[in-house]
Amino acid sequence: MRARLILILYILAVNILGFFMMGIDKQRARKRAFRIPEATLFMIALIGGSIGSIAGMHLFRHKTRHWYFLFGMPAILLLQIILIVFIALGPIDVSFF
Repeated sequence: MRARLILILYILAVNILGFFMMGIDKQRARKRAFRIPEATLFMIALIGGSIGSIAGMHLFRHKTRHWYFLFGMPAILLLQIILIVFIALGPIDVSFF
C-alpha cells in the first residue's frame, strides 16, 4: 500500500512539474530569455509527466506548432498506458500456441 501511495505522489508531482515547465518555457520564450531545452521537456514527459506536459502544452499554446511535440507527447502517453496495462495484467499466457 505504501509503495502505491509513493507511486501516485510521484506521478502527481512529475505531471505538475511538466505542466509548469511548459508554462515557464512559454513565458521565457515571450521574454526572449534563456529557454528550457526541448530534451528536458521530453524527459519530464518520459519519466511520467506526459499528461501534465500535454495539458500545459495546450493550455499555454506552447510547442503546438512543432510536429514532434504535437505527436511525440501523445505517443509517449500511449506507450506509458500500454506499459501500465501490461504490468497490471501480468504476463500473457500464450500456451495455446
